[in-house]
Amino acid sequence: MEHKTHQEKIETLRELIKDIDFAMLTTVDANGSLLSRPMSTQEAEFDGDLWFFTSEDTGKVGDIRGDNRVNVAYARPDDHTYVSVSGTAELLNDRAKMEELWSPVYKAYFPDGLDDPQLRLIKVTVDKAEYWKGHGLVRTVIGFAKALSGQESELGENEKLQLG
Repeated sequence: MEHKTHQEKIETLRELIKDIDFAMLTTVDANGSLLSRPMSTQEAEFDGDLWFFTSEDTGKVGDIRGDNRVNVAYARPDDHTYVSVSGTAELLNDRAKMEELWSPVYKAYFPDGLDDPQLRLIKVTVDKAEYWKGHGLVRTVIGFAKALSGQESELGENEKLQLG
């Protein structure tokens, strides 16, 4: 396995998650249960941090205040790409960052826009990630057939990335 620099790991992750709008954000609630909900990743160039808009009065905000460990899962089934990202979440009320990330489409969720007093940002600092990238149905079937006949097969790419 090749050793990647920190910047190469970030670039790998950037390429894997770009153009995947929705991800599943998983938090830990007060009882220790895991809860996942769909979130739209903000269109910021990935540099090791992920950004999401949220409202102060949501369950995920309470979860993050109690335990800031989170997971963000991305999937792009059409090209067999799956990414699991672990990190720590931070709640921010940073108007300048909100203005940088804001898009008019978010008014559907936040009718008062940037003036919504409940508007917050979730910043996820990525510690590690793992990804799987398959080769498509035909190559996967051929790979299974090879494996069943005792031949070496390549079913796809899987790698763990340590960022933090």
